Amino acid sequence: MQRTPDDGCGRFDDVRMRGFRERATVGQVCEWLDARCRALNSEEVSPANAFGRVLASPVIAALDVPPFDRSAMDGFALRGTETNGAGDYNPLTLRLVGQSLPGLPFDGEVIAGTAIRIMTGAPMPNGADAVLPAEFAREVGERVEFTAAIAPGRNVGRRGEDVAAGQTVLESGRRLRPQDVGLLASTGIQTVFVVKRPRVRVLVTGNELAAPGDAHQPFQIFDSNSPTLRALIERDGGVLESSRLLIDDRALIAAALTEPGADVILVSGGSSVGAEDHAPSVLSEVGALPIHGVAMRPSSPTGIGHIGDVLVFLLPGNPVSCLCAYDFFAGRAIRKLGGRSSDWPYVRQRATVGSKIVSAVGRVDYCRVRLESNRIEPISTSGASILSSTTRAAGFVIVPGDLEGYAPGTEVDVFLYDPLS
Repeated sequence: MQRTPDDGCGRFDDVRMRGFRERATVGQVCEWLDARCRALNSEEVSPANAFGRVLASPVIAALDVPPFDRSAMDGFALRGTETNGAGDYNPLTLRLVGQSLPGLPFDGEVIAGTAIRIMTGAPMPNGADAVLPAEFAREVGERVEFTAAIAPGRNVGRRGEDVAAGQTVLESGRRLRPQDVGLLASTGIQTVFVVKRPRVRVLVTGNELAAPGDAHQPFQIFDSNSPTLRALIERDGGVLESSRLLIDDRALIAAALTEPGADVILVSGGSSVGAEDHAPSVLSEVGALPIHGVAMRPSSPTGIGHIGDVLVFLLPGNPVSCLCAYDFFAGRAIRKLGGRSSDWPYVRQRATVGSKIVSAVGRVDYCRVRLESNRIEPISTSGASILSSTTRAAGFVIVPGDLEGYAPGTEVDVFLYDPLS
């Protein structure tokens, strides 16, 4: 670590062509991020556009849901006591005086000796207190004959039984699911306050990179980090402000870092100790770089700083290192800024180690693994540049810095790339 991760002040230590003297621990970096990351301000959106957003304030119902007593099934609305004694061998009849349909209520009152035809969701008429299901009745001329007794209150949805006016429908901090936005719409609410989504700028640097679809020059490789980061940002609730492919040029990198419009900037490539790794020194000049170098594998050249209130993450260019550093640090920050939990957005499953997982005390290891019958095996070809290792793996295991690995037979948490089916 080239500075103590506090307020970002201090002298920048240029590590190009020399290497890191010391590295921050993963725990120190997470503590630094958590101290800086607070949920962004709120904005108003309609329930139709609120899925996946985080409520910035509680929602209070302004009306009862449903706003009237209604039938819970198709049948006949009547007075329940008038069905006493009805059965297969003792059918009873009432005079049929009208009907109630959804949106078209019966304009009258159900008095003794009468009933009305009613459909599911239709308003209950005055005087009726129960609904006799249609399967226990049949219409005979202007009368309805029934063979079952029904108690008062049965098959009636009462006003406010779903939501009562003045009730807190949903609390602040809740990430809205499909059923949540449906409930909001049912109360007639037009807009809700949600946490703003962090605007994230992606800068992928490297003279050797070509954009997919462009002409492929000798000794160039196609950029895979841009689409990977774009998908991760969307997963974590951020908004891609822009994505740019830059050559290794200090002026271009500085201009892209200082241009306004982003809450978070991700720089992929040029974060390590090579002669053309300009991003750390540029960030130190235009902002602050309190963290450079983390005790982990892969992703050790990761750097984290800020330009004013804008967080900047220097992610390694190797694809797996880029993914790993994003998940440990950048994703954590984006989720917190958007009001979400900072925890890993992966399903966890307990599994047993098959072959030994090797690590070293003093660093955190991100180990990609196969999973078969609740037994895990490390991926054999798994260098930081081997992106296919993440597509061949079921998930990954994190080895903490105080362990030399996991012995066969150890039960560990596996973070699954795909949800459990």
